[in-house]
Amino acid sequence: MNNLNLNKKIILFGFIFTFFSSFGQSFFLGLFNTSIRNELNITHGQFGSIYASATIISSLVLIWFGKKIDEFKLINYSFVVIFLLFFSTFFFSLISNVYLLVIAIFLMRFSGQGLMSHTATTAISRYFSKSRGKSLSAIWFGLSSAEFILPILIVFLISLFSWRTVWQFISLFTILTLPLVIFYTIREVTLSSRESNEPTSVEIFNVKQWKRVEVIKDFRFYIISLNMLAMPWIITGVFVYQSFISESKLWDIYTIPKSFMIYSLSSVLTLFFSGFLVDKFTSRRLIPIINIPLLIGLILLYFFDSPLYAFLFFGLVGVSNGLANVLGSSTWAEIYGVRYIGSVKALTTALMVFSTAFGTAFFGYLIDKSYTIETILITCVIYISVSLAILLSIFSKIEPTLIKKA
Repeated sequence: MNNLNLNKKIILFGFIFTFFSSFGQSFFLGLFNTSIRNELNITHGQFGSIYASATIISSLVLIWFGKKIDEFKLINYSFVVIFLLFFSTFFFSLISNVYLLVIAIFLMRFSGQGLMSHTATTAISRYFSKSRGKSLSAIWFGLSSAEFILPILIVFLISLFSWRTVWQFISLFTILTLPLVIFYTIREVTLSSRESNEPTSVEIFNVKQWKRVEVIKDFRFYIISLNMLAMPWIITGVFVYQSFISESKLWDIYTIPKSFMIYSLSSVLTLFFSGFLVDKFTSRRLIPIINIPLLIGLILLYFFDSPLYAFLFFGLVGVSNGLANVLGSSTWAEIYGVRYIGSVKALTTALMVFSTAFGTAFFGYLIDKSYTIETILITCVIYISVSLAILLSIFSKIEPTLIKKA
């Protein structure tokens, strides 16, 4: 097959997988928060604890299962992931008690947020090198498209059908669509497939290829992760407790779903530019700016209650999200190489999932303890500021390790 056509097909594969990862993302699951809490008669804090516990378990399983992508053909691994997503979406429609809720959230976080995005970004990070930034930007348009389309659509569908029926539609859509997608796009991709305009072997093999056991001993990994994880845990809290924020700010029920459109548009625009910036300046040079827009948005939301600031806040969050999606995938490949990127990405994806569990539990605990949204926001501001200061203190050391060619 023509390498250019294969490049396009792999990007299409990544785009569709990130779109479908939305079913396990907090912005999507948060849309069902009120319906589930009312039916099961649980509080915000109880829902948050369940959500966090299930998410933590999914992150631990992901560390083991995610590394298997280094051992199998991409198409075989992807078929397993698709089946898990299909089963998970159907199971979600069967929730009738708290125990089933724990299992359902675990399955969605594991298969949707975890494996779908992990499979897409690992495939792109491994296959592309010179155009890795632009390619990662392209596939994350899938999630941005979902964030633009789905909130309003789901709110509308829930008004017509039961939330269980909506999940049954999702499961049917998943199993009818995704097997055809991967058969068309990646059936010829192997573990050794690489971009045709790959740099020379001197460039490749002079960069140390880190195993996961080595990565977890590197202090830089934890400092970078502190910054990378700010976006997922904070925005997860916002997404899951969007109804609480709306009540606190006296916004109507459509203000935040409408704001998702601005969030999605700003994510898309940022994705477009961030890919080019990564390919020009490298990811590691851009890490400090990831959370700056989010920081500004949190400060604005702290001071102002007008619905206008919901749109401004989510617009700024979208900028950080667009940066984080690209930098969060390409940075690890730059610093630690691509040979074991599957197992490294499994770890970073698991940490990301774990951080979302923390965000859900943290927000839920503070809400149940009657803390105001303003108190929660200022706590987030402090976290970002401290983690950024620590990152800047070791910024000059964030470089790949070069080894002499034998």
